[in-house]
Amino acid sequence: MPDLDGRTAVVTGSTRGLGEAMVRELFARGASVLVAGRNEERAQEIAAELDVSGARALGLRLDVTERESMRRAIDGAHAKWGRLDILVNNAGVTPVRPFFEIEDAEWDDVLATNLRSVFIGCQLAGRLMREQGYGRIVNHASLAGQVGGLVTGAHYAAAKAGIIGLTKVVARELAPHGVTVNAIAPAAVDGPIMDELPQKSVEGLPAAIPVGRLGRPEEVAAIVAFLVSDRAGYITGATVDVNGGLLMR
Repeated sequence: MPDLDGRTAVVTGSTRGLGEAMVRELFARGASVLVAGRNEERAQEIAAELDVSGARALGLRLDVTERESMRRAIDGAHAKWGRLDILVNNAGVTPVRPFFEIEDAEWDDVLATNLRSVFIGCQLAGRLMREQGYGRIVNHASLAGQVGGLVTGAHYAAAKAGIIGLTKVVARELAPHGVTVNAIAPAAVDGPIMDELPQKSVEGLPAAIPVGRLGRPEEVAAIVAFLVSDRAGYITGATVDVNGGLLMR
C-alpha cells in the first residue's frame, strides 16, 4: 500500500524494536525516512538496507535529550527532501525502579528522554509543518501512562501520562494549520524492551492479556502508518490503544 508516496518522515529511536518496525513500515508505504538513534552505525545500516542509493533513506545519530541534536535531525530531513510531513516521537527509555528508590538524577533523565524530547520534537517539526500547511505527528505514549506503571517505574509512567496531555495541547494548536497530532499507547509488545523488564512479570503477561499473546511490532507500526496517512486527517488529539485488551474503554 504505497499511500505515503512523496511524504518525508523522521522517526526518533528507530534503530531497534518498535521504532525500527515503524521506519520500515513507512518506507514500505512510499515515504522517504530518516532513521535516527544513539547508535549511528545501526541507523546508517538500516538506511542502507532500505535504500542503498540514499535517495529515500538517511541514517544519523540522534540524542533526543539535546535540542540541537533534534534540530539537526529535523532540519536535516527538511533540507534533504525539501519538506517534513511526518514526525514520530518514538525514542524512550524503560527503567524499572521501585518508587522510593528513584533518585532525582534518574527521574530527570527519564523525563528528559521520554517527555521533554516530545515537547522539543513537536516544537521544531510543528513550526515547519505549520508553515507548509500539512503535517502528521505521532507520539509514543504507553498503557503505563493511562493506568500507572504496572511493571515500569513511576518516572516512566509519569512521562507517558505527560505525553498524552501534551499531545492534546499540540493537537489544538496545530489543527487549524492542517497538522494532526496523535498518540499511541502500546502495551506488552514483543521486542527489546520486554527483555529489559523483570522476567517474572513478563512470563505471566500472555495469560493476563485478553487476546492471549504479546503484541507484534508490525501491528503497532501499522497503526502509526494509518495515523500519518491522508486517510486519518479527521483524527487529532487522540490516544490509540494497542494493548490486546489490557485496557478497554
